[in-house]
Formats: sequence, structure tokens, C-alpha cells
Amino acid sequence: MDFASSAPSVVKSIRQRDLLNTWLRLYARQQIAPPIWEYQPARLEEELSDLIYYTVDASTPPRLTIQSEGTRISSAYGHTGKGILLDDYVGPRLAPFVIPIYQECVARGLPVYSVADVDDIYGRVVAYERLLLPFLTDDRVSHVIASVKTFCEDGGFEIKDLLRGNDAPPRPKLRTVIDRDLFHRAPGRIAAADIVEFADQSDGPSVSAEIIELN
Repeated sequence: MDFASSAPSVVKSIRQRDLLNTWLRLYARQQIAPPIWEYQPARLEEELSDLIYYTVDASTPPRLTIQSEGTRISSAYGHTGKGILLDDYVGPRLAPFVIPIYQECVARGLPVYSVADVDDIYGRVVAYERLLLPFLTDDRVSHVIASVKTFCEDGGFEIKDLLRGNDAPPRPKLRTVIDRDLFHRAPGRIAAADIVEFADQSDGPSVSAEIIELN
């Protein structure tokens, strides 16, 4: 399975961008994925229904076990999955579309973002947007958090059995590793090494200064 290379701006959902930005602030300290216990995004409670937490074992290839599950995700798959291996939960029909995305996140230790079109039980096309965030323990990826958003251009759709309600497989639209511009710029601040130009009140030449930010 091929993956593109993208900057964080590829993520369109505002809530998913907030989750990613929190991860990026932690990543920026040492340029590695943070431990999961340091990850405390704002308004986390509001997102729990769309989040899935996984533990990752050290096997080859790595296997992921569901540790918690949002209620919307349970509806989309038709049943809860806490304590179940991801491979077993999604089943053989969906595994080829799902498992490689998680394996890429674990292998790279970087966020992975994917979008696929799926059909609800009434045939309406729904965009299934998945953001995976990796977390390290003892220099290996030990946890993954998945944020899943669904969007339908026609408006309403049926979330129940969204991923199991028909025989049509997901239609991948985007699979990308977020590996460029891995920093978070706080709103309203001048970025490090930006050039600011000061205009002289007289007709003399303008003066440029480089802003150096010290953390």
C-alpha cells in the first residue's frame, strides 16, 4: 500500500487538527513521538465518542488491541471491540483496507491520515476520515490513538453498521504520512526565523530583521 507525504494541513477536521497540534507540540521537543501519558488535549471529553485507544505489542508485524472505543465507532462497526485484536474486529473483508494504515503509523512513528468513501445502508456516500497518532514507550510505539470523523455532502446519513451494512468495500481517497512541517505555530505569533521589514519614516531604505525565537 502506497502512502503520500504531507504536512499537517492535510487534515481538514478542526477537531482532528486540534488533536494533531497537541501531538505536534510534544513531538517538537525531541523530534520523536511522545509517551501517551503526556498527551492531554483540551476538550478531550468532547472527542471520546470518536476516539479509539490501542495498545501495540512487540510482534512482527505488530498487532493492535482495542483498549477503549467510542460509541459512534461501535455503531459504525455494529458491535463493541474492547479487548479484541484489531485484525479480528474489522474482519477479513475490511482488514486489507485497515490494517496496513495502522502498521504504517507504528513503523514510522508518525501520524497517518486517511480518507475513504463508504456507503451507508441507504446508499449515501460518506467520507470516513481517520487520523492515527503514535505514542512511544522505551523507544518503540506502544500505543496508538485513532480519531475518526464521518462526513456526508448530502447531509444526514446512517452511522449504524456503516462499515458492515453492505458488500461494497471502502474506496480509498487518500493515504498519507504526516512527515513534513512537524511543528505547531501558535496563532498570532511570529515564527522563528521569519523576516520582518521595518519601513523608515524617511525615504531611506527599509531595514530587515530576523526574528529568532528561543524556547
